[in-house]
Amino acid sequence: MIDTIGRVLLLAAVEVSLSFDNAVVNATVLRRLNAFWQRLFLTVGVLIAVVGMRLLFPLLVVAFSARLSPVSALHLALDDPHGYDLRLTAARPEISAFGGAFLLMVFLDFLLAEHDLNWLRPLERLSARVGRLDRLAPVIALGALLAAATIGRHPDDQVSAVLAAGLLGVITHLLISGLSRLSDHEDAAEADSADADRGEGSAAAHPASARAEPALLSGRDALFAFCFLELMDASFSFDGVIGAFAFTSNLFVIAAGLGIGALAVRSLTVRLVRRGTLADLVYLEHGAHYAIGLLGALLLATTYRSLPELLTGLLGIGVIGASLASSVVRNRRRAHSAG
Repeated sequence: MIDTIGRVLLLAAVEVSLSFDNAVVNATVLRRLNAFWQRLFLTVGVLIAVVGMRLLFPLLVVAFSARLSPVSALHLALDDPHGYDLRLTAARPEISAFGGAFLLMVFLDFLLAEHDLNWLRPLERLSARVGRLDRLAPVIALGALLAAATIGRHPDDQVSAVLAAGLLGVITHLLISGLSRLSDHEDAAEADSADADRGEGSAAAHPASARAEPALLSGRDALFAFCFLELMDASFSFDGVIGAFAFTSNLFVIAAGLGIGALAVRSLTVRLVRRGTLADLVYLEHGAHYAIGLLGALLLATTYRSLPELLTGLLGIGVIGASLASSVVRNRRRAHSAG
């Protein structure tokens, strides 16, 4: 019993220490949601993260890859944890391809857009100019996926599976972001129509309102953002679910340990949002997206080469730490100039 509790706490500690970058990344999306959706993130979202990603998802992966029923996969996990671990590890290339392609699309959408404030100015100004080419993000993501599938010398059947999983990751991102942008356009059109009916003209006639902070998302927009947030969070957790078998083969101990860690990370995410940390530390969002891109590239690399989870965690924390330090230096310089 004591040994089991120790393993649970150890897994929770590892999850928290390696997922700090995940908290910052999630906060960049969560700050656009109102208090209701933030509570949903801590309740329904935790159930999705713990029960869905840490318990059901590995079972479904093993069931699909081994052509078993979910019940048979559960029996395999309980009766033969080592065999269950082997089957889950065998499916890692496909899991990594989906998560890597999805996260890479998130990063490229950010990198190729124009921003009022740049962190790595030469790179971000160049990428903003290059990003004017239409559909460049999926072209780069699909090219990286093709390279990962062919360089790794997978068996022929696995190459097809890796390509299919990665393509599904790209399609999923395009679908969610497309629905979100469609909803934004509809809302903007409705607002313009309402202004015209009232004879108020465009936002140009109201410079004060044009400069106002955008309202928090609600309705369909909030739902799309919440789904996007959960998918991004799931992509971050793929490696942790598989790597947890290095500590124990007990499926429920893994779910409990990673679940406690996931709850702690989500609580930290909400704390970052409510304290306005991202508004004060202006480069933190940049660092979070660079960490996303780094993890996406590493996940694609793990489709053919095993990499230690500690490496991905430390690199992500290092990038975010650099953006944090840059933000602090900027704030001090501005305060000094104002003084």
